Order: sequence, then structure tokens, then C-alpha cells
Amino acid sequence: MALITYWGKLADLVGTASETHTLPEDVRDTQTLRRWLDGEKSGHGVLMDPANRIAVNDEIVAEPAPVSDQDQLAFLPPVGGG
Repeated sequence: MALITYWGKLADLVGTASETHTLPEDVRDTQTLRRWLDGEKSGHGVLMDPANRIAVNDEIVAEPAPVSDQDQLAFLPPVGGG
């Protein structure tokens, strides 16, 4: 099972900080992961926003990147600062 975490405001928007899922057969990259999870979470496009980066196994990836059930996946909102 894939461990999926949501950081910052994304955890509030999807209602959890982490969860495990068996990924559907057609979810094999970060783009299909975004679409599937956004639908599951009724995210209204929040997880589709490219400003929210994805890390696969603790490494922020360029998309589309492959994903599998053995991965740790993290959705990271943009970080503000000055």
C-alpha cells in the first residue's frame, strides 16, 4: 500500500494528514495520481494545482513521475516566506 501524506493547508483541505491506499491499476504516475485523489477527496481541483508539488519517496519529482503501491507520496503546498 502507498502511504500518502498531505502537508500544510492541504491536510486541512482533504481532511487528513496521512492515509494508505492501494492505488488503482490505472494510477501509475503523478498526473493520474492527482486526478484520482482529487476525485476521491472531492478536492475541486486543489490536488490538481501544479503549485502543490509531489514528493515520491522523500524526493520532489518533476512530473509526470512514476508511482507505485510501494511508494511514500507527499503533497506539498507552496511555501511562502520573505
